[in-house]
Amino acid sequence: MIRFSEMPYERPDIEGLKAAVEEATRKVREAKSAAEVRDAYFALQEKEEASDTLYSLAYVRNTIDTNDAFYEGEIKWLQAAFAEAIPQFNAWKKALAESPFRGELETEFGKQLFRKIDAGLMTSDERIIAETIREGELRQAYQKATAVASTDFRGEKCNFYGLLKYMESTDRAERKEAFEAWAALYEQISGTLEEQYGEQVRLRDAKAKKMGFETYTDMAYIARNRFDYTREDAARFREQVRTIITPAVAEIREAQRKRLGVDKLRYYDEALKFPDGNAVPIGTEKELVEKARKMYREMSPETGEFFDFMTEYGLFDLETKPGKRMGGYMTRFPGYKAPFIFSNFNGTQADVDVLTHEAGHAFQGYLAMRSIPVAELTGSTSEINEIHSMSMEHFAYPWMELFFGENAEKYITAHLVGALCTIPYLVSVDEFQHEVYANPESTPADWRRYWREIEKKYMPWRDYDGNEFLEGGGFWMQKQHIFMYPFYYIEYALSQICAFQYYGRMKEDRKAAWEDYLRLCRAGGTKGYYELLETGNLLNPFRDGTVEKSTAHVIEEIRERYIRG
Repeated sequence: MIRFSEMPYERPDIEGLKAAVEEATRKVREAKSAAEVRDAYFALQEKEEASDTLYSLAYVRNTIDTNDAFYEGEIKWLQAAFAEAIPQFNAWKKALAESPFRGELETEFGKQLFRKIDAGLMTSDERIIAETIREGELRQAYQKATAVASTDFRGEKCNFYGLLKYMESTDRAERKEAFEAWAALYEQISGTLEEQYGEQVRLRDAKAKKMGFETYTDMAYIARNRFDYTREDAARFREQVRTIITPAVAEIREAQRKRLGVDKLRYYDEALKFPDGNAVPIGTEKELVEKARKMYREMSPETGEFFDFMTEYGLFDLETKPGKRMGGYMTRFPGYKAPFIFSNFNGTQADVDVLTHEAGHAFQGYLAMRSIPVAELTGSTSEINEIHSMSMEHFAYPWMELFFGENAEKYITAHLVGALCTIPYLVSVDEFQHEVYANPESTPADWRRYWREIEKKYMPWRDYDGNEFLEGGGFWMQKQHIFMYPFYYIEYALSQICAFQYYGRMKEDRKAAWEDYLRLCRAGGTKGYYELLETGNLLNPFRDGTVEKSTAHVIEEIRERYIRG
């Protein structure tokens, strides 16, 4: 194993990979036993992991600096090359799906692997190669458009993340000024973003139609491996949020208004939870990582081993910088069995959230890559993956004094408030996407109208203080998932409901809660969503009453800490 900075990159041999896929397909077709199919599967997996590792390296280095012409070119080439390999991979999947030994392999590896293979055949085909390549180009263009956007704010050149810290200032005038600059920056590039999104929507709709789906929504549910729930289930879940969580958040926002001493809570007030300032982490990036190392060593033997590995091999890029892609993520280098954490530190409590949220993803990946032989099953669907990350945020509470000193309790209060208050926004993004793809010919004006109507439904307190761009519905375009990962967002809300269950159990029996969590992490994606909820001893968020049961203790704790406190 070597450090991330020293990992060599070269273009994967795609023609060699195609030939390997064709050879594996032939072996599966001619196999006389399940063992022969298994041998062909694992031989090809080794080659796939090598090429996937190189792809991940190029992707990470491109997102660290979107202005780097070499890696920008490599990603464009890789997206096209892998898209053009769709026919070979589809023939491979078809051979596995039709194998007379499928039953034996399902018994050994579980049915989930073959459910994913079937889904891949339904959503990927040589008929949509051109659209797939173009969609990748548009994702890359979006990343660059948002990464390079910047403005001068009080003598400092700021990108979107740089402005967010000023929106937590105790000086309301400064918060408002930062908010106006932030909104103006989005408005400045809104024409570009809307043009990109319009093309994405049309491309995705065309792909769905070519693949025989009535709408892209139908295709997206299959592509995201949503085998256990439907759009109707999602709508019922959103309604649970509207009736249970939205009123609770309205109560919190009113308490926040009183705490801040303002006549009306505006959007630029929402991030500031305390009039004397939010808790901010103490220390440089290096110091925060060392504090996280101490925390994970004390949390459990497994987390200690994991975080030592991450620090020893430099598997982070955390500081925000010019040209860096927005947001945070975790990815993997499968050839090294190594997770990687990407973020944009900006001097707020969100920096610590990264060291718990993305580390939750990375911890699960670290465990699974070492214990699950089928690489495809080391990770699960997003509804489960986000439980790993969000639950880790709560499990980390006892160590917050390391990061915030005497303001540790302030951080925990703000974190709980934020976790609950975010849920109505999460389901708003989901409903917005359902509306857009139900109406693929809709216009930018329609999108803004959809957003503003949905926003008022789930977040009636939202007030943009007369900002014309945002009052007109422009806020939707600040969410990168809408552009990059269509329909990926309700999973955060579903997962937060489950993370609240672990948090409630933590308060009663931390050891038992941790054992349940660890069992869920180790299971990876070997089972379906509902089965994995049972594995983790979790209630199903779609069932009536689960949202209320899971959040009642959180709402009451927030009342004690923040509303009455």
